[in-house]
Amino acid sequence: MILSDKTLMKMLEERTLVAEPVEPAQIQPASIDIRLGNTFSIVKDSSTGIINLEDKIEYETIETDTYVLLPGQFVLATTMEYFELPDDLTAFVEGRSSLGRMGLFIQNAGWVDPGFKGEITLELFNANRCAIELKAGRRVGQLVFAKMDDTALNPYRGKYQGQRGATGSRVFQDKEINE
Repeated sequence: MILSDKTLMKMLEERTLVAEPVEPAQIQPASIDIRLGNTFSIVKDSSTGIINLEDKIEYETIETDTYVLLPGQFVLATTMEYFELPDDLTAFVEGRSSLGRMGLFIQNAGWVDPGFKGEITLELFNANRCAIELKAGRRVGQLVFAKMDDTALNPYRGKYQGQRGATGSRVFQDKEINE
């Protein structure tokens, strides 16, 4: 079941759901608007020009209120908001259609697990032929929350728990099922 604005406001007031900072205008009929933070990370060039899944990836991270995303460029960004989801609530990240129509693709794998705590790292890609100026504090998407039928048996306690800022890939920490 997708949560309504009334339920979201009640949960925020009771602190069974944490979203900080959040202004009342960010609460939509079935979502909470997310705003762009001021941290941006790009993959550093490697001597081989190859990224693999086994080694730690190095990033260059900057803090700025304005970031110019060049055509064809990819950057990690973060939300202004820090979230704490209870173990029986999940959320979907949706980019704003108005920004997609400009060629700005916003993604984060699209899913926030129950039990997650942290800022949400967003993956931004400029598919336009023109640069796009990004400004911290602007609405870039929304979180749509869904109540689960029961508390998760194994809520999220993974490698991105508590993340702040544009957090790079930690895929090198994965333990594969066949190992």
